[in-house]
Amino acid sequence: MNKLVYVTLRDRPDLKIDAAKWFNSKFNVPVEEYIKCFEDYINKKTNYCWFLCLDHESIVAGVGVIDNDFHLRKDLTPNICALYVEGEYRHHGIAKTLLNLVEVDMESKGILDLYLVTDHTSLYGRYGYKFLTMVKEEDGIHETRMYHKHLE
Repeated sequence: MNKLVYVTLRDRPDLKIDAAKWFNSKFNVPVEEYIKCFEDYINKKTNYCWFLCLDHESIVAGVGVIDNDFHLRKDLTPNICALYVEGEYRHHGIAKTLLNLVEVDMESKGILDLYLVTDHTSLYGRYGYKFLTMVKEEDGIHETRMYHKHLE
């Protein structure tokens, strides 16, 4: 593994299209939705953030923060979303670094409570996130696990 570089999409707006396609390939959310979120972030229409991890300009991991990650609990916001690390890059602390970058960024903006939804049962607990409740997804039928972390 080469030296990895962590960037925000504000610092590297040239990666907007590639990042939208990359996230779409992982989560099947339309490319256009990612581009809209990225543009809001790049143009400072939101206080939230998008981070990428690059290996020689190739995206190998990423994460974002949005108002709501497709669940019905609109009061539990903002949500960390789309955390993904390519298989060969896992177990090298990249997810932890990305979460730390998000937390520092959000705390600097006075946002001290972060939420996330996931089917993972132990991953986020390692990083201080506590299981909060089950929440219904936007379809109103399926449920997923909601985690919370209060930053200090």
